[in-house]
Amino acid sequence: MSQNIQSVRGMNDILPGEAEFWELFEETVRSWLKSYGYRPIRMPIVEPTPLFKRAIGEVTDIVEKEMYSFVDSLNGEPLTLRPEGTAGCVRAVIQHNLIAQQPQRLYYMGQMFRHERPQKGRYRQFHQVGVESLGFSGPDIDAEQILMGARLWDDLGLEGIKLQLNTLGQPAERAKHRAELIAYFEKHAELLDEDAKRRLHSNPLRILDSKNPAMQEMIAGAPKLIDHLGAESLAHFEGVQQVLRDAGQPYEINPRLVRGLDYYNLTVFEWVTDRLGAQGTVCAGGRYDGLVEQLGGKPAPACGFAMGVERLIALIRESGGEPAAPGVDVYVVHQGAAASRLAPRVAEGLRDNGIDVLFHCGGGSFKSQMKKADASGAAFAVIIGDDEAAAGEVTLKTLRSEDGQPGQQKRVGVDNVADEIMNSLMDWEEA
Repeated sequence: MSQNIQSVRGMNDILPGEAEFWELFEETVRSWLKSYGYRPIRMPIVEPTPLFKRAIGEVTDIVEKEMYSFVDSLNGEPLTLRPEGTAGCVRAVIQHNLIAQQPQRLYYMGQMFRHERPQKGRYRQFHQVGVESLGFSGPDIDAEQILMGARLWDDLGLEGIKLQLNTLGQPAERAKHRAELIAYFEKHAELLDEDAKRRLHSNPLRILDSKNPAMQEMIAGAPKLIDHLGAESLAHFEGVQQVLRDAGQPYEINPRLVRGLDYYNLTVFEWVTDRLGAQGTVCAGGRYDGLVEQLGGKPAPACGFAMGVERLIALIRESGGEPAAPGVDVYVVHQGAAASRLAPRVAEGLRDNGIDVLFHCGGGSFKSQMKKADASGAAFAVIIGDDEAAAGEVTLKTLRSEDGQPGQQKRVGVDNVADEIMNSLMDWEEA
């Protein structure tokens, strides 16, 4: 016998019960984004490899170790499954000259790919909601994006998600800080782990984000970037904080908060929780004013954030949130030659009236079909035998009702069955 083929490790199937939960989540997210004026954009899953090397940075874990890259055997082009969405979104904005028309508020949803060790909340194929604003330079848009997160947690019924805030300043300010960091860490080289030693000269800012307990006291004494910021960077950071204070949004300034991608500047933020174990960040973002020019466009300010869908759904479930079991309004039961010809027309007529219908396929006795009708979650069974078909009628049976008295049934003309069902459904909603 041939061996069963399994899914790729870390790339998970989302089965119907779970997928319906995802759809409810996505509907909430789309409604939330629309309320802030954000519009959808859809980019390819596969992009040219140089896009990510240039945007993310050659000396990053993503580019060095995590990207799924390959050479197209048909034309020799180096390609990569997208590990994040911002670079592709900016590429699309430049390619189609969108900022020249007006500043853009954009969002996308979809799969991202990173070759990491799979664990709860971190997978090799994972899903993100990305939000990008391009063409806005002031701190107001940074603050709006942060407050958007607060509103979404409320919409999703989530509690205990805390805001951490920091500023990375501008590249020249970071360069001075970087030199001091390297000098400081070199003085404490004996305390650095192998990962920190590897990053010391290539990306020392990431050492500040180390979770190694043995390095925490030493890291706490490292030079602070905020001590190197000029007046404009400080004013921008204060502007963000002022909006948050005015909105009554609590936050913590975390001077060790850095982003893992090279393109960030000024405001950075994360929404974190202690209810998901090691993978506690559910949303992260910040400003990336240099990326549009870096990827070949005219200089333009920009900021954005991304949310991990798997982590948010896990948090919703951990908080006790479960979607209502999906169901249909009507299950159509039929038996007999004439009935089986009439039944599809009845089902389509009900759908024409906005009624969700599950049509029985595969034959079987009335008894077996009624068991399936009851298990479907439908409110009504529309039953058609040859007697009903000859009379141009159906038997309408209540399977579940607001008053808890299912089992009532009556004969109804084919032309009247939709009205009977609609009236009953409206009565239940009003009750």
